[in-house]
Amino acid sequence: MTDEEKQQAAEQAIARNMPEGLRKVCNADSDIKKVIGVMSGKGGVGKSFITSLMASISNKKGLKTAILDADITGPSIPKAFGVHKKAFGTETSIFPVETASGIKLMSINLLVENEAEPVIWRGPVIGGAVQQFWTDVMWGDIDVMFVDMPPGTGDVPLTVFQSMPIDGVIIVTSPQELVEMIVSKAVIMTGKMNIPVLGIVENMSYFECPDCKKKHEIFGPSRVDSIASAYGIECTARIPINSEFAACVDSGNVENINTEFIDDFYNTIMN
Repeated sequence: MTDEEKQQAAEQAIARNMPEGLRKVCNADSDIKKVIGVMSGKGGVGKSFITSLMASISNKKGLKTAILDADITGPSIPKAFGVHKKAFGTETSIFPVETASGIKLMSINLLVENEAEPVIWRGPVIGGAVQQFWTDVMWGDIDVMFVDMPPGTGDVPLTVFQSMPIDGVIIVTSPQELVEMIVSKAVIMTGKMNIPVLGIVENMSYFECPDCKKKHEIFGPSRVDSIASAYGIECTARIPINSEFAACVDSGNVENINTEFIDDFYNTIMN
C-alpha cells in the first residue's frame, strides 16, 4: 500500500460511515436525530447568520431544534438570538439555554463571565470544549442540530467531523474570486471525510434596489453555481445584501427575519 493509499484509508476510517473509533457519545439524556454542520472556508461570509436562519426555519416548522456553537474564539450565535443569560449545570450535565421561540443553544459565551472577553486557548483545549458541548450538554429530544463551525479546515472542523455523527454540511461563501479557491478546500475536506455537502449558500450575492428592483452584484458576478457544478452539488442559494438582516442580527432578533428567500433551499437539503 502506498503512502497516499494509507492516508486515504486513515481518512476513511474516521468518516461517518466507517468504524467509529473517534466518535463521541452524546449526553445520555439526549436523543439527537440529525446533525448538520455549517462551515466556510474563510471568515466574514455570514456562516453564523445562515446557521441562525436554518435553525429558525426548522423551529417554525415544528422541529425540535438546537445550535451547537463550535466557533469558540468567535462565538456570535447567542447575540444573534438576543440570548445573554448564562448556562448552568450539575456534576454530570450542562443545560442549554433556550431562545425566545425555544431553540436550544450552547456557546462558550453562555459559560464565560464576560461575553466580550476573548477566549485565548490553544487548539487542543478548544477541541476539547467542542467535544464537551456534544458529550456533556443535556440537549434532550432534538430533531435537528446545526453545528456552527469556525472558518477554515483546521482543528475544530476536524474535531466536529471525527467526534459527531454529521449527516451533511452546508458551505457558506461570498461572490469574490478568491473565495472560490477557499470553498474548494472546504468541499475537498468534506469529501475526504466522506461527509456529503448538502448545499452551498452564497451570501451577500447581490443588492436589490428598493426603487427599481434591479439586482446589483456589488462583489462581482455570482460564482455559486459554477462551484457547485464543478463538484456535483445540486442545491444552491443566493442571499441578498439587506440592511434589515443586519439590523435584526445586531438587535438579537434573527428569528424575526422573513425567511421566504431561503425556504426552498432549506426544504431541499432537509428532504
